[in-house]
Amino acid sequence: MAQLYFYYSTMNAGKSTHLLQSSYNYRERGLNTVLYTALIDDRFDQGKVSSRLGISADAKLFDQKTDILNEVTTCSQQNKIDCVLVDEAQFLSSEQVKQLTDIVDHLKIPVLAYGIRTDFLGQTFSGSASLLAWADKLIELKTICHCGKKANFVVRRDQDGNAVTGGQQIEVGGNERYESLCRTHFKALVW
Repeated sequence: MAQLYFYYSTMNAGKSTHLLQSSYNYRERGLNTVLYTALIDDRFDQGKVSSRLGISADAKLFDQKTDILNEVTTCSQQNKIDCVLVDEAQFLSSEQVKQLTDIVDHLKIPVLAYGIRTDFLGQTFSGSASLLAWADKLIELKTICHCGKKANFVVRRDQDGNAVTGGQQIEVGGNERYESLCRTHFKALVW
């Protein structure tokens, strides 16, 4: 039975690596996957899901206007799709998350979505909030804070290394801008 899975975590937990491994597992069995990643994420090659481990795979790009249900429906009419995998799922709109539920419920295709739960101020991203509400399965991928405790939050740093406590929710960056922290260390910097 097809289900909608939301794999969530902070940065550096291996979300993209897990997604690429899942896609590989399907393809190794002769099954077809479709990968999506956010157009806004320009840290790596456009049109690719890339892991910090150096592995990548081609992906379709989505932005707030992308009709994922229509694209997957069209693709599945041309070639059977066995799984849809979405990287950077926090950037999905609520409507797009509902489209993912339609892919599962009507097209009977499993969807694996991977993303960050909260932003640098501890607020839920729109796509993540919708996935937390609508996904059939919620799976946390864990990473650790510098103190060794589980990291639940991400802090944004400025060019001098200071914690940023205001600004736009979405600002793409990697380890040079963001750090995963436990709640205690996050609160000490942001609150």
